[in-house]
Amino acid sequence: MRNVVIIGSGPAGLTAAIYTARANLKPLVFLGEQPGGQLMITNEVENYPGFEKGITGPELMMTMQRQAERFGAELRQEDVTGVELASRPFRIKSAGGEEEARAIIIATGAATRWLGLEAEEKLRGHGVSACATCDGAFFKEKKLLVIGGGDTAIEEAIFLTRFASQVTVVHRRDELRASKIMQQRAFKNPKIDFLWDSILVDIRDPGQKKVTAGVVKNVKTEEVSEVPCDGIFIAIGHVPNTGIFEGRIEMDSTGYILTQNGTKTSVEGVFACGDVQDRVYRQAVTAAGSGCMAAIDAERWLESQED
Repeated sequence: MRNVVIIGSGPAGLTAAIYTARANLKPLVFLGEQPGGQLMITNEVENYPGFEKGITGPELMMTMQRQAERFGAELRQEDVTGVELASRPFRIKSAGGEEEARAIIIATGAATRWLGLEAEEKLRGHGVSACATCDGAFFKEKKLLVIGGGDTAIEEAIFLTRFASQVTVVHRRDELRASKIMQQRAFKNPKIDFLWDSILVDIRDPGQKKVTAGVVKNVKTEEVSEVPCDGIFIAIGHVPNTGIFEGRIEMDSTGYILTQNGTKTSVEGVFACGDVQDRVYRQAVTAAGSGCMAAIDAERWLESQED
């Protein structure tokens, strides 16, 4: 019987692991097949407190993992395939078997939101990507499209200018949603231009197994045109990783877990933190903060069960 099982390994999950481990709860952490969450594909993190000159996402996550292990957290690089929350103790199923837990902290984060185009799926890994850090170096002196208008899209676009000859940001509105500092950087960058009021409706050319152009539609004029390019990076947001909890815990209409009174979910003894329940801020530092909250909430709840 485990005191606490933590599902997820981003800033929220690992902070929860640090706090519960220091509370001598001996947490078991399921890291998943991609430990570290979204920060593992973030090149430079400049706004996480304590790092004056910034830090890479992977370095930050590896540091958090070592810190959690230092205090006695057990880390497993396995995906959770199912959970039973209808009765206690809770049961957590993974490739390695089944575990029982008195409390669960859900920190499964969110995954890339794709456009859903047939050509997009066919060309993933052949010119279509959602990770500039992973794939940017393959596009030296190439022309690229970045789809989106938030911080993620602009960060991707700026990073890609290290390699590409030109980066065009395609955004469905006539102004960016990104933070002011990110906008200023993008507007100053001579390699970045913008295609406003436009959406990507198709990609050429799956038949050649490579990207040759993006088919773009102006949402105001409905004019459709082809924009020649060598690669397309999708940066339109994320979808919460809550599939295994569907029907077992209360969520909103888009799949984010609903929390109340801190990190408590609709199931007593189950807590949620980070991007899996935060559709507003979605920052590494807020995820870490909510991971701390979930750990404290879980610790206090476990103590109340012993009274």
